Amino acid sequence: MTRSCPACGAANEEDEDFCGSCGTYLGGSSSRRARTAEPVPEAEPEPESDDPPSVPAPRPTPAPVVAALPPAPVAEDPPEPPAPAADPAPAPVPVRPAPPVAAPAPAPVRPGPPVVDEPVVAVQPGVPVARRPVVRPVAAGDEAGGLTCPSCGASNRPERRFCRSCAAPLTPGEREEPLPWWRTRWPFDRKVRAGSGRLLRGSLIALVIAGLLVAGFLLVPAGRYVVEDVRDKLGGTGEISPSDVSASAAAPGHSAKLAVDGVTNTYWGAPKAGASLTAEFDKPFRLVGVTVHTGVSTKAEAFRQGARPTQADLRIRTKDGKIHEKAWTLTDKPGEQTVRTGISDVVSIEFIVREAAGQESGRPIALGEIEYFKRT
Repeated sequence: MTRSCPACGAANEEDEDFCGSCGTYLGGSSSRRARTAEPVPEAEPEPESDDPPSVPAPRPTPAPVVAALPPAPVAEDPPEPPAPAADPAPAPVPVRPAPPVAAPAPAPVRPGPPVVDEPVVAVQPGVPVARRPVVRPVAAGDEAGGLTCPSCGASNRPERRFCRSCAAPLTPGEREEPLPWWRTRWPFDRKVRAGSGRLLRGSLIALVIAGLLVAGFLLVPAGRYVVEDVRDKLGGTGEISPSDVSASAAAPGHSAKLAVDGVTNTYWGAPKAGASLTAEFDKPFRLVGVTVHTGVSTKAEAFRQGARPTQADLRIRTKDGKIHEKAWTLTDKPGEQTVRTGISDVVSIEFIVREAAGQESGRPIALGEIEYFKRT
């Protein structure tokens, strides 16, 4: 008799607990269910007997001493008459009566312990005890030529893939060797058949890698500029003084050195637009920014009394001879004004006045102070 698996529909024997095709639990075999349904034998009653129930014998008590009675007198036999001629019948022998025996005195009855009534308490309900599962012994040779379960040792039919007793796999597959690390990365982790586009995919990957290398080589200057700019913003700055300062032209009493003396009440006076101020440095450095103070003073009432630059150009030369030009529009008000540069290996900076305001009456164009900052 067979029964079907509720998961895959495969046919299994009645005494099998697990499906041989998929290992699904079938609900227990018929033999196990029969054993489970067997009633528990009740205790046999003791056979009834006609004899009265035995009562434990009471504790023996010493019997009272009875005085010995004198023996009863015995009458003497009368003389026998002379024997007749014929054989007479034998005379009866007199029987002596037994001496009377005194009856034992009854044992005294001792009172038992007093009976104490126990208090009435609540009775706890009984706790159901689950029956332990019955282990079915497996015959050694019940499946001739079958597979032996490596887990429980049960014998199974050759066509089964899972044990009929514990559902363990009977023929575990061989463990595959682990793939190399590069086969676990995309796109090498895909399993493809031969001739399914692997060569084309590999060629495309090689082209993409080559393109990235070329783009990186071409974008190295831009990448370096971005890195240096971030360092300029996150790093510290410090002022650097030029080793020499010169001017293309200067008004009397307002030389070029007055623009780098550290105070703002003195100034370099340019006679007209187009004049320039050049600062030279001994060692190349990373120029982060340039700050200027325009006008003859930082006070508003004195600021308007002199001419001041409103448009200028910066010509920055590096140690390799390359010149970087930067136009700078200045606001016409007192106070410092800063422009960020971010140029490496700077050796000289030229400040050229292009336009100015307040040049009435031939007043010189005043540059109160100019400062240079490097990255520290």
